[in-house]
Amino acid sequence: MLRLTLSAKPKTTATPTLRALCASVLIAAQALLPIPAGAQMQPILPGLGDGGEMTASAERSLGDQIARELYRDTDYIDDPVIAAYVQEIWQRLLAAARARGELTPELDERFAWTVLLGRDRNINAFALPGGYLGLNLGLVAAVGSRDELATVLGHELSHVTQRHISRMMSKQGKQMPLMIAGLILGMIAASKSRNGDAGQAVIMGSQALFMQNQLSFSRDMEREADRIGFGVMTQAGFAPQGAAAMFEKLQYASRLNDNGSYPYLRSHPLTTERISDMQGRFQFRMDTAPALPLAMDHAMIASRARVLTRPGVDVLRLWIQSAASGEFAKSTPAQQAGTLYAAALAAKELRDYKAARTLAERLVARTAEDPAAAKQARWLSAEIELASGAPVKAAALLDAKSKERPEMILAAEAATATRQPAPMIPVLRDWVAANPRDATAWRVLGNLYGAQNDTLRAVRADAEANVAILDYPAARDRFKAAQELVRKSGASGAPIDHYEASIIDTRARAVEVLVKQQAEEPPLK
Repeated sequence: MLRLTLSAKPKTTATPTLRALCASVLIAAQALLPIPAGAQMQPILPGLGDGGEMTASAERSLGDQIARELYRDTDYIDDPVIAAYVQEIWQRLLAAARARGELTPELDERFAWTVLLGRDRNINAFALPGGYLGLNLGLVAAVGSRDELATVLGHELSHVTQRHISRMMSKQGKQMPLMIAGLILGMIAASKSRNGDAGQAVIMGSQALFMQNQLSFSRDMEREADRIGFGVMTQAGFAPQGAAAMFEKLQYASRLNDNGSYPYLRSHPLTTERISDMQGRFQFRMDTAPALPLAMDHAMIASRARVLTRPGVDVLRLWIQSAASGEFAKSTPAQQAGTLYAAALAAKELRDYKAARTLAERLVARTAEDPAAAKQARWLSAEIELASGAPVKAAALLDAKSKERPEMILAAEAATATRQPAPMIPVLRDWVAANPRDATAWRVLGNLYGAQNDTLRAVRADAEANVAILDYPAARDRFKAAQELVRKSGASGAPIDHYEASIIDTRARAVEVLVKQQAEEPPLK
């Protein structure tokens, strides 16, 4: 079965035809899929921000279908450290979009507003229906500041808030899903088979007139996302220089004819008209304001992203060696912090814990005067101790009462390993109550219950984790297992937690409804 994944992209250099058809990844993604059964279709003429024919509920359902596949993809990663860094930016952008009126109360309530991270080293990000965004770690590793990252996320956010998927459907009508489905099938065929000719053969079968119509409309969408995204990111407090720096990078990559290092340009082509529009509207010139300095904590996050893309043993060893090179002494403090972070994490990935500890100690000393960077260094040290089988040392580095997700997850893992889960259970329980879609937190909580020999709650937490990643059949099976545990306890005369049993029964009924709804959805083929 062909699936849309974070890594579903052609490895060959894009031709002009492919670039024209790929004018917006979010449009191409939705076109592969039929509208879910029961979607409300209304003959309304679309305006600039009007959703046109597709209702918000139908778009969210479509997005859930795609997200379900992405959660299953081997490239998907929920790294608490990078996710927290991205979330801080993302939440500021959402707040600014609300304040500007770009994000309406209806979309705010109905859409997911979730960023999914992928291990892919390619520099790419893309919007999907229903408020989902895909973000490759390759892009996190490439941007030079949180302001540059905010530029990309703000642009993709604007694609969603302006309902570009629905607008495209209303413009192209019934022919659009069939035509762009051919494009996506070709892209996936090229990616899966590594045979660019096979993918191109499918792509070239599309009609020239349709391509031109789609390209014109997509350019309008890109300009609109540029304009609104810039307003959102600056109102959120990010520096305009970040947008200028990101634009310069894209423009430079575009002059190199997009040799494959910037797949983002294939889905967001940097046309002459778009360049002129952006320069005229925002006066994107690097000499209009001083360049943003490299922040120490951003350098460390970028290094973490590079390591987590699984670059290979040889590259990891090179990063370890770089911390002892002559170039290291010549670099800035922020660059040194990034180098040491990459080296320590690389040594941990290679299970050379002695070297990892030594490098982490150097990192702690280097970041001592920068609170944000020092926190990142402390978390990495705790990770190394956990991986090396020293959970007591890890726990000593962590604050068990912290409300920051990365530290909370690490502290819970240390508590599970030391078989002292009691203090961390209330902390994780409160977190998932406020963040029920956090699958990782649910699984960590389940491990804590397991360490406490509370099997019933451990099974329920596992069920809730499956709900969070939209795997309703698996969640139903785990809830049934929990119900069976309750029945066996009653039959044996063992005490029953009737409150927990009631919650499980209620959740099991709700999930059964979701399973039936999911079964009625058309498959992604």
